[in-house]
Amino acid sequence: MNWRISLPRRGALAIWQRNLRVWRKLIGPAVVMNFGEPTIYLIGLGFGLGHFVGQMDGMSYLAFLASGILASSAMTTASFEGMYSVFTRMETQRSYDALLATPLEIEDILAGEALWCATKSLFSGIAILLVAFLIGVIDQWQALLALPVVFLAGLCFAGPAMMMSAIAPNYDFFNYYFVLLVTPMFMVCGVFYPISTLPEAMQGAVQVLPLTHLVALTRPLMTAAPLDNLLLHLAVPAAYALAGFYGAVVLMRRRLLV
Repeated sequence: MNWRISLPRRGALAIWQRNLRVWRKLIGPAVVMNFGEPTIYLIGLGFGLGHFVGQMDGMSYLAFLASGILASSAMTTASFEGMYSVFTRMETQRSYDALLATPLEIEDILAGEALWCATKSLFSGIAILLVAFLIGVIDQWQALLALPVVFLAGLCFAGPAMMMSAIAPNYDFFNYYFVLLVTPMFMVCGVFYPISTLPEAMQGAVQVLPLTHLVALTRPLMTAAPLDNLLLHLAVPAAYALAGFYGAVVLMRRRLLV
């Protein structure tokens, strides 16, 4: 197995542009998904459950939930794109076979895919912020500073998702990733309640999960709460992004070229 990778080249932007053009043809269902899901969560849980919860961590439960959903939606969006869409282009449509017949390398293709995963997460984040603004959760421009964090979240989860695509025999294989990784992070990383309410051992364990740090970034930026340990919260998802991309390139090269 070849463990070396090279830096992506400008061809990665061509992959990103290609995916954008395809997405524009499917913009209707995409907009419904981006706006529909956060609206359901925020109204159903924020107003419904929030009526009984009231305040949480010094803010309304609706604001607490919205900031967590912003980060978790980026995770889910990038994971779906990095697995189902990448696998479709690689295995069903055989697009990668055609791309590799050009001067593009595996690194270029996957860098473009990772950028596209992050862009899809950004679209989702913009929709959530707009919904949160319309229902009165946020009323300050500082919340827009959460969008770069959403983009980082997309990069963070793009690599691991593409690693799954590189080893997946079929679509059903992705259930392992969602059931064993995505869903547990969704439940224990602070989206719905503070991690301080977890048992002490679990509070330490969740610190190695990237969603914990992404939520710790988006929540203060959306609610004007104090932001602590900025470098740590940035470093953990960035490390996942780099390690995931490296793993995806190595595994995808083995699948397609060896």
